[in-house]
Amino acid sequence: MQIACLDLEGVLVPEIWIEFSKRTGIPELSRTTRDEPDYDKLMRGRLDILAAHHLGLGDIQDVIAGMGPLPGAREFLDWLRHRQQVVILSDTFYEFAAPLMRQLGYPTLLCHRLDAEPSGKLTGYRIRLQDHKRKTVTALRELNFRTIAAGDSYNDTAMLAEADAGILFHPPQNVIRDFPQFPVAFTYEELKAAFVEADARLG
Repeated sequence: MQIACLDLEGVLVPEIWIEFSKRTGIPELSRTTRDEPDYDKLMRGRLDILAAHHLGLGDIQDVIAGMGPLPGAREFLDWLRHRQQVVILSDTFYEFAAPLMRQLGYPTLLCHRLDAEPSGKLTGYRIRLQDHKRKTVTALRELNFRTIAAGDSYNDTAMLAEADAGILFHPPQNVIRDFPQFPVAFTYEELKAAFVEADARLG
C-alpha cells in the first residue's frame, strides 16, 4: 500500500508568511524555507521581527482568515485521496493551519505548535520532532508502506530523498538547481502525472 506525503505551504495553500508580509508591508517576513534552509534561524528571525513591530498571533490569524487553498488544490487533493492515503507533513503550526484544513476537507496534518501569551504575543514555538518530515516517511516505510512525497522547498528535500519517490512541485530555481535528482512539476496536472508515473514504477 502507498501513502502520499505532501508539504502544505506552496503545494496546497499559499505561503502564509508571504501573505502576512504583503499585508503588513514588512518585506523581511517574506523569507521562507525556499530562501533559508535553517528553520530555527528562520523562525527566530520571524519572532524578533514580530516583536519589534508589536504584532502577534491574532494579527497573523486575521490574514489567514482571508486566505484559501491554491486554485486547483482541493481538486488535486480529492483526486489523490481517491487513489491512496494522504498525510500532510508541514513546518507550519496548528494555530495557523486550522481554517485552511477545513477548506481542504480536513486531511491529516502533522505540524508544530506556537507558544503565545494571552495578549497574543508570540514567545516561541514547539517543534514536534526535529527533521519530522523525513522521520515520518522513515516510520511509514518501516510499516511497509511505499511512499511518494511532494514539496517545494529546502525543508522538503530530506523527505523527498527518504521517500520511495520524491517530486518537487513548483519550486524556485535555486531548489531545482541544488536538487536536480528530483522530477519537477509546475501544475497540478503535471503533479498528477508524476504521481501516476511513480505509482506505476513502484507497483
